[in-house]
Amino acid sequence: MAGGTVGIVLVSHSREVADSAAALAVALAGAGPDTPVAAAGGTPDGGLGTSSELIAGAAAAVDRGAGVAVLVDLGSAVLTVKALLAEGDELPPDTRLVDAPFLEGAIAAVVTASAGGGLDAVEAAASEAYGYRKV
Repeated sequence: MAGGTVGIVLVSHSREVADSAAALAVALAGAGPDTPVAAAGGTPDGGLGTSSELIAGAAAAVDRGAGVAVLVDLGSAVLTVKALLAEGDELPPDTRLVDAPFLEGAIAAVVTASAGGGLDAVEAAASEAYGYRKV
């Protein structure tokens, strides 16, 4: 794996949710405009759902050669990303579906990636967000 910053893709059934989660994660991380974070929300026509075309495009857009972490919101988003990974040539090399809570995981992933963490560290940080207690 070459150097560079890990890219983050946030996949939601809603364009607005994906865009907002990406904006919040970048803002809270204090990440700059060059932080490779992309939202892939909804369908190409703006409807609710997931789109393999949007996900593949977002992953290509954030790929800097250090891997791409993909976080998803709901079940069919998981299936869409898994199908893309199984096809083998639709996503950049070292693209990984990360099992993490969508919003908290996105923030942890962006913080870690913007600090120079590698793909394993980004995945670990995002996954650890399952342990964040609210009460």
